[in-house]
Amino acid sequence: MFQFIRKQIHNHLVERKIRKTRLVTKDGHCNIKFGTTEYHNHFAFLLDFWTTFVEIRWCFVIILFAAAFTGSWFIFGLLWYLLAKSNGDLDVLQNSSESQQMKCIENINSLTTAFLYSLETQTTIGYGGRALTGHCPGTVALLIIQSLMGAIINCFMCGLILAKISLPKRRAKTVTFSETAVICLWKGNLCLQIRVANLRKTLLIGSHIYGKLLQTTITPEGETIILDQVNIDFLVDAGKDNLFFVCPLTLYHVIDKSSPFSEMATDTLQQQDFELVVFLEGTAESTSLSCQVRTSYLPREIKWGYSFLPVISRTTDGKYRVDLSNFSKTEPAVTPHCACCFHEEHTKELILHRHGREGIDNLGFDVIDLQDSVDVTEKGLPD
Repeated sequence: MFQFIRKQIHNHLVERKIRKTRLVTKDGHCNIKFGTTEYHNHFAFLLDFWTTFVEIRWCFVIILFAAAFTGSWFIFGLLWYLLAKSNGDLDVLQNSSESQQMKCIENINSLTTAFLYSLETQTTIGYGGRALTGHCPGTVALLIIQSLMGAIINCFMCGLILAKISLPKRRAKTVTFSETAVICLWKGNLCLQIRVANLRKTLLIGSHIYGKLLQTTITPEGETIILDQVNIDFLVDAGKDNLFFVCPLTLYHVIDKSSPFSEMATDTLQQQDFELVVFLEGTAESTSLSCQVRTSYLPREIKWGYSFLPVISRTTDGKYRVDLSNFSKTEPAVTPHCACCFHEEHTKELILHRHGREGIDNLGFDVIDLQDSVDVTEKGLPD
């Protein structure tokens, strides 16, 4: 029993370790860490503060929202308190006898009342209990400054929240890829296929898809290149650009002699060390914002000799129906053992087809005239 539990824990740890080696997660996040960054690089993030604030998490945005308003109220409340104290308004209130000194602010007798006055001023509440007297030019200037700062903070925080709500990557959450990829025969070619579906009825305008094969390679000079990128072209029947993304699409990559998958086979695929990253880019129809959707496939997520189940059907009343329950389901399909075997068999079939149609040329055959051959035969006959 303990050995079984230990084995399960070991397998879980190995699986977690394998997951960490993935550069791009299934939901599109990049698993990369910058280990050594200099101080000036951190300062560069502060210079681009708008992008930094837009990309931070919502919990930090809420904390920033509360801290910005509360901090500004407290700072200006402290300034109002110091201004009232410097003018002697607090001393006038503490003296029981009447004083002829004019106050700058009415009904401010402590730091708490100054904070409340600052909050009422910046939020334009105006209860009427505390107000400026107009006898101090400094209070007028401070009132103008606080009003402007309050408007700036309001605009910044509203713009930040709206920008985070309308991020294009939220639209990417409604575009999904199949959990696995398959390799099978498709229209006379050996192809690697994936599926992608748009879960919304609104289209992605000008969408196109492409892939990158990431692997570690060694150059002829002996240099090791980690995450070497090789382009992978994905197609549909109508091409690879401006996809009509109204229903789930099955995209395929033709495994020809120029494909990096041409040297792989069904028994060596799982032994390979690569990561296939697929990108889908388009413009959201409703917001006109560009978005990119990413996912990746490891060798264990590519099934050789399988094909996807159909997902599109037609009902009796003539409507098209999409069954997303079969979106990632596969079934066994007759597929060559390796790409090289398929190319050899395909080449032989082409040669046989061509020879059967046009005949075989015999370069060693000499063409002679039929009449000349008859004459020679007759002269050679014995009397």
